[in-house]
Amino acid sequence: MSTLESSLLESELREAQRVANVIRQRMAYDVMGRDEVIELALISLLSGGHMLLEDYPGSGKTTLAKSLGESISLSTQGESDAASTALIKAPFRRVQFTPDMLPSDITGVMVFDGQRNDFYFRPGPVFSFVLLVDEINRTSPKVQSAMLECMAEGQVTVDNQTYQLDKLFFVIATQNPLDSVGTYPLPVAQLDRFLFKVKMDHIDRTSELEVLNAWGIPRERQDLEMVNRDEVISAREAIRHQVFIHESVKSCLVDFAAALRSDKRCLQGVSTRSLVQAIPALQARALLCDRDYVSSDDISYLAPYIFGHRLTVIPGVRDVNALISDALQGPLEELSRSTTRA
Repeated sequence: MSTLESSLLESELREAQRVANVIRQRMAYDVMGRDEVIELALISLLSGGHMLLEDYPGSGKTTLAKSLGESISLSTQGESDAASTALIKAPFRRVQFTPDMLPSDITGVMVFDGQRNDFYFRPGPVFSFVLLVDEINRTSPKVQSAMLECMAEGQVTVDNQTYQLDKLFFVIATQNPLDSVGTYPLPVAQLDRFLFKVKMDHIDRTSELEVLNAWGIPRERQDLEMVNRDEVISAREAIRHQVFIHESVKSCLVDFAAALRSDKRCLQGVSTRSLVQAIPALQARALLCDRDYVSSDDISYLAPYIFGHRLTVIPGVRDVNALISDALQGPLEELSRSTTRA
């Protein structure tokens, strides 16, 4: 089975690919010159991970996240999802982190209703499908930690009451480069909650000219298709259960992690959590490459984005990607000797 077109009979995977293509088309229409970042955002969404973007202001991060959020519409839910979706007011929400923020500004707060003489819960922006957390390292560690439960457990706890977030809950966070004034570096525990960390460079000359030429001209998207929340959830399930991942791929990941942990240049290696998160990401990337199985190419491509931000290295080591490449060399050679197809 080499391609979806020639060998895949599972209608669920074909539908998952259609969902991915619809979202990709809408994002490519709104965000010019960012095809690779769009691809990584799609992989992150379809694998249930979260994404951290490091960039300077004006690079298009808000447009990218908004375009993704507005590609997904609300839909009728089953009984098991009714509680979480009832609190959602919009598919996309944006939060600007500032030094004076409080955790309740993110999670929500109990508000007193004078007419009913009782308190009710007013949900925060985490009750959405896609949440853009802008400049996450501009706020205090107390507010940063408020995101941990949301991202790891899919829930928030306010006044000893737990509220479930939607299954689709997806965070795109941005941070300023760490040498910027007034930043609070994210702790390792929170960095480990992000599936990807991506550095957004400036777009190429042609794309930048295209942005300038399109400025001020109304652009309509009525003819572009949308997907609903249920379709994205179904796509996740199809990818998880129907894109084949060989045991040798899992062995490659474990051997790679062991090589990193034993490397003298590495003070702290990657966590087991990162290896678990890598599995659905590799499956999602395989689907986007028209395959129903994970290959060594998927590992080579995604490894720097999945593991780079999780490493703590000795002083003087500047190229983390080279460290990852060295640790991958042996496991990938071993993987190449076996087949990764079903």
